[in-house]
Amino acid sequence: MLPARAPALPMKPLSAPVRAVLFDLDGTLLHTSPDLAAAADAALAERGLPSIDAVLVEQFVGKGIDVLVQRCLRHLGQPDAGPVFEELRDAFMRHYEALNGRHAVAYEGVFDGLDAMRAAGLRLGVCTNKSARFTEPLLERCNMTGYFSVVVSGDTTARKKPHPDMIEYAANLWGTRVSEILFIGDSGNDTAAARAAGCPVWVVPYGYNEGEPVQGLDCDGIVSTLKEAAERLQGQYGRNQDSRKFR
Repeated sequence: MLPARAPALPMKPLSAPVRAVLFDLDGTLLHTSPDLAAAADAALAERGLPSIDAVLVEQFVGKGIDVLVQRCLRHLGQPDAGPVFEELRDAFMRHYEALNGRHAVAYEGVFDGLDAMRAAGLRLGVCTNKSARFTEPLLERCNMTGYFSVVVSGDTTARKKPHPDMIEYAANLWGTRVSEILFIGDSGNDTAAARAAGCPVWVVPYGYNEGEPVQGLDCDGIVSTLKEAAERLQGQYGRNQDSRKFR
């Protein structure tokens, strides 16, 4: 899948050496909205509700499954709480478990970027609001599991993004400062979490920012692909870190 090209905007210099990189999952590493839309379609049909266009469902992605289901219900003029929500959520989870990863694909430049960062000795991790029951099978089905030494899912910590807990949890596991982690995401949820935690954040323009352009986000730079992110990190290493070379 071809990501959109990012505009040539200034990149803020990294204030500390980057020791690790945390990635959002849906919309940053993987194009997963077709699986989510198919699960929503099946769940809605099971409950006797009309389907929702897949492009619109993609705009509902970003704050976890509960919010996605609530947005589907609100769009259809249905109650987004109580038995209607609970029944649709249960149906969605069941169908998504079967469909998870079936249509998901890595965005252009993802594996090149991951390979380059791993070769440089950077620690890599995933930070997603998706539940662990879906995160780990998805990474495995898309041949990504081996890249990440830390995977933080939406039910790993008490609070999800945009709270800083998940980033702080990863930092504790790695034994590194939060300021030495670069977060790469695709939405305001990601940038808010990074800002709350105190780490730099880059965004990609091709993901799921709830239908809004990423140019207005509070980030330190926009990268068109993860391959470009790796190349930009290589330049930052030349300025910030004499003891290690980005290979």
